[in-house]
Amino acid sequence: MTENLSVEQRGLRESATYDRTTIAAIQRAAETGIYDIRGWGAKRKLPHFDDLLFLGASMSRYPLEGYRERCDTDVVLGGRNAKYPLHLSTPVTIAGMSFGALSAGAKEALGRGASEVGTSTTTGDGGMTPEERGQSKHLVYQYLPSRYGMNPDDLRKADAIEVVLGQGAKPGGGGMLLGQKISERVAGMRTLPQGIDQRSACRHPDWTGPDDLAIKINELREITDWEKPIYVKVGASRTYYDVKLAVHSGADVVVVDGMQGGTAATQEVFIEHVGIPTLAAIPQAVQALQELGVHREVQLIVSGGIRNGADVAKAMALGADAVAIGTAALIALGDNDPRYAKEYEALGSAAGYYDDFQDGRDPAGISTQDPELSARFDPVLGGKRLANFLRVMTMEAQTIARACGKAHLQHLEPEDLVAITIEAAAMARVPMAGTNWIPGSGL
Repeated sequence: MTENLSVEQRGLRESATYDRTTIAAIQRAAETGIYDIRGWGAKRKLPHFDDLLFLGASMSRYPLEGYRERCDTDVVLGGRNAKYPLHLSTPVTIAGMSFGALSAGAKEALGRGASEVGTSTTTGDGGMTPEERGQSKHLVYQYLPSRYGMNPDDLRKADAIEVVLGQGAKPGGGGMLLGQKISERVAGMRTLPQGIDQRSACRHPDWTGPDDLAIKINELREITDWEKPIYVKVGASRTYYDVKLAVHSGADVVVVDGMQGGTAATQEVFIEHVGIPTLAAIPQAVQALQELGVHREVQLIVSGGIRNGADVAKAMALGADAVAIGTAALIALGDNDPRYAKEYEALGSAAGYYDDFQDGRDPAGISTQDPELSARFDPVLGGKRLANFLRVMTMEAQTIARACGKAHLQHLEPEDLVAITIEAAAMARVPMAGTNWIPGSGL
């Protein structure tokens, strides 16, 4: 009779330690003898921006009228040393995602969408494509340990240079691009054999510390005639110390990428178990900048799990100058589209769950080098979709700022926030809602 009963009726209980996901991972490892590699980002539940709330104005604060009073959103990045800092219309920028991980059409669409709203996009590991440079008003060139496609001419063509020391999904680890995504064009740009797995170095070969990095940053400035802002990007781990060392090395802008950030491909054990949440990283970065007396002079860009205008506003209230989006931008382009539900199912997944960026079989034609799949993607339409999404994010952040009585997004501050969980309150260093208590502060 028990075979006709449901799991609940039989009184069976799943183990919290050995749940079905853990059991499946053990079984897969036992069968294959290799660790799992995937894209996307951390799937575990972590303290995040949803655990914070804004204190809108009413009596003790005076809100701004949305249809009559301005709330500005512009930001200047890199004015510390560069002749030509970036002046963006919105603080929402596009994070580095490589040609190789993404199709050429997807890279073009990112440039189109960012340019339409007056913000920047970033090359990623793999070099600069003519499609992306041609459609990007503001293009940041990533300088990574791999040096793929790097040449002085492309550095000069860029509008800023981002020296990448780490990524939130894999701080301490190098990038991956599996052979099925290394097409003839990708291989040519990266000087790699076609169809062979690529694993990037985890550190730059010609420096071992901040003093050496300072020499490299000066070299990059000389190559570009001191015109371009120099960013330094770190994966969030020892954020307080890393930000101080980045400033010491001469960075104009520091980019901090939390562990909710995505990746094209890395070991799952990295994605889920290395790094710290974005929410925990921001106050550490701000504290480091404040102690050095350069907060706002050296700009802070935060990335890792930014999904909407509320996330933008919360990151800025905690002290960021701008944010960068990656996964959300790909979804805006058309990734995880229910139109391809049957094809996701054939891959053993479903729309909304697909994370096999590394396999190059994306039915939306975005994270692939397959010519037939890539041909499905329209970069003009994708760019318009992304521009719409960026506008909505910016307007949502403005709406919140006005409700808090702020005439500029950068006027948001920690005093405008409270937390609804103890973990978020401790990490973000804001009080629990309805109290003055900040866990861990001794107050």
